[in-house]
Amino acid sequence: MVYQSEYYFESEPYEYDYDGYQKQSPVRKILIIASIAAGVQYGWALQLSLLTPYVQLLGVPHKWAAFIWLCGPVSGLLVQPTVGYYSDRCTSRYGRRRPFIVAGASLITVAVILIGFAADVGHYLLGDTLDEETKPAAVTIFVLGFWLLDIGNNTLQGPCRALLADLSGGDETMTRFANALFAFFMAIGNILGYAAGSLPEFYRILPFTKTAACDIYCANLKACFLVSILILTFITTVAVTSVSEEPIAAPTREGKVAIIMEQGEEASTGFFKQLSFALLSLSKPMWILLFLTSLNWTGWFPFLLYDTDWMGKEVYGGNVEGNAEERELYNQGVCAGSLGLLWYVLTLGITSLAIEPLVRILGGVKQVWGIGNLLLAVCMGLTLVITQMAETARSTAATTSSGGELKQPPLKVKMASYLLFFLLGIPQAVTYSLPFALTSIISNTVGSGQGLSLGVLNLSIVIPQLQIKMVVAMVSGPLDALFGGRNLPAFVMGGIAAAASGILSFAWLPT
Repeated sequence: MVYQSEYYFESEPYEYDYDGYQKQSPVRKILIIASIAAGVQYGWALQLSLLTPYVQLLGVPHKWAAFIWLCGPVSGLLVQPTVGYYSDRCTSRYGRRRPFIVAGASLITVAVILIGFAADVGHYLLGDTLDEETKPAAVTIFVLGFWLLDIGNNTLQGPCRALLADLSGGDETMTRFANALFAFFMAIGNILGYAAGSLPEFYRILPFTKTAACDIYCANLKACFLVSILILTFITTVAVTSVSEEPIAAPTREGKVAIIMEQGEEASTGFFKQLSFALLSLSKPMWILLFLTSLNWTGWFPFLLYDTDWMGKEVYGGNVEGNAEERELYNQGVCAGSLGLLWYVLTLGITSLAIEPLVRILGGVKQVWGIGNLLLAVCMGLTLVITQMAETARSTAATTSSGGELKQPPLKVKMASYLLFFLLGIPQAVTYSLPFALTSIISNTVGSGQGLSLGVLNLSIVIPQLQIKMVVAMVSGPLDALFGGRNLPAFVMGGIAAAASGILSFAWLPT
């Protein structure tokens, strides 16, 4: 016998069909909830573009930076399934999803303040000195804030996507459209974040951010993060006050949103039993989706972690631990990388709005997924070509100019780099929309909770990231010695994984 949860959720703006699914909500509500992604992604863009160089400026060597980035998959492994499970069952008078959205936004705010002011607190309150290479107190505060930031992101994004699925009413086209809108607003947030990160004097809008302990680069990061708090707070406030949820706890089998439970289990079954049941009862299409998503994110992670570092080191030939001129080249490369990421998210935003038409034109989801992943693999291969072009240009300049003067890469190298970033927005739009839409569609088909289902999908994203980061963290010392701290081995590994995801999708994904 199949049991339903004792909880159902009803509010005036929502109507239900005879099967118990919410009817499609007006696009305006989906648009408002999806816009939260812009606030989240503004801070995430800053995290991706500025924090790896920033942590090295605090004195953490490149080979140890990967350990800090372990917090993302660890928090995702634990937080999203937990939050998803409890958001499916939350009986707060404010709704199922909104309390978690507000809690996630609050955690992000605290985390951003800790990260931005880590150097100041470390110096002025905890005894770090300006002349020491590694600032232990600042690094400790930074790591704490970094972990809280990822916990906050995972707390907020899962319920947002689950609420979008609730509002889509079980309709497959509307579900794909809602997730495409979420990806579009992620692009908007990325544009704002990368644009801010690419401005070398952004701190001037908040001049108090520059202090004796916090140089211009640090002040830029601090100012960007403070602006991110304002953006996220405003968008989240508008969203949670404009779209209502009014949960009512009562047992029912009559046309309300139901959570299908394991045979013979009580509705109060614990989280780990429910998670185990969810994993054991996954359908074949869901297992295929999880595997392909794992390969896809294995392809993305190296570039997302080291993109601006690659621009600073391999393309511009700088060194964060070198002399003043080498550090300046590195910083110029990081700013150029942030500008490249701006081009990347422009493509991401445009492609996100085209996902549903592309599915129809190309004949199905698997064609769009496959082409997107193969393009990602090609782009990872292009990093080798661009790096070789930059090294050749530097070698030529060293032999032809007096004194071997260090210079920025030539225009053709810069343009090739920006073209690479531009192309990467296409497969990223696929990654940000289709897996989540397919999960919601499968969840509606089998009647499982949206929150827990999306949490299970997140496991396929964070587990490969955790494995990769552990490998990178453990072998980064030998790799640094072998490749001089270069990022290319990780990019090659990502390209191979992306190619595998693309090829297998043509055979395995349903049309």
